[in-house]
Amino acid sequence: MNALRNTLIVILLSIATTSMAAPASENSIKQLLAVTQAQKLADNMQTQINLQMNNIIQQALKGKTPTAKQQKAISNMKNRVTALMQKEFAWEKLEKMYIRLYRESFTEEEVAGMLSFYKTTAGKAAINKMPVLMQKSMQEIQGMISESIPQMQKIESNFAAEMKSANN
Repeated sequence: MNALRNTLIVILLSIATTSMAAPASENSIKQLLAVTQAQKLADNMQTQINLQMNNIIQQALKGKTPTAKQQKAISNMKNRVTALMQKEFAWEKLEKMYIRLYRESFTEEEVAGMLSFYKTTAGKAAINKMPVLMQKSMQEIQGMISESIPQMQKIESNFAAEMKSANN
């Protein structure tokens, strides 16, 4: 009985200690964001969005050359989207969001551990290689999604037929 009581006390104390761990400070999170080049990644995201927008426009044109008026409309739309993205995804906004999310997710000790790791050779390699890895992953996932579209369309078609027959 004493062993059970002692075990419960240890468990409760460990839970209390864990829940009382200090949240990460704004300063340590800013250091982590700087070390991991988060602002550079955000800027690269803007570039990727612009490239995707250009690809979508080219696909929509289907090889046709737009008229002067169409080209002007395309340019206006691209400029408006770019301005919106720069405003909505400005580093000042993203940094505030990251600080809030990191504070909610990590303790000061955990952020300190990440900072230590990212200062190592392996950590620096992860920082430099992760964006390329993520980009390649996204490209492959997009390819997988594209390949599955016919199957999804068939499932949707079958569902529509089933719903139609269920209504009769």
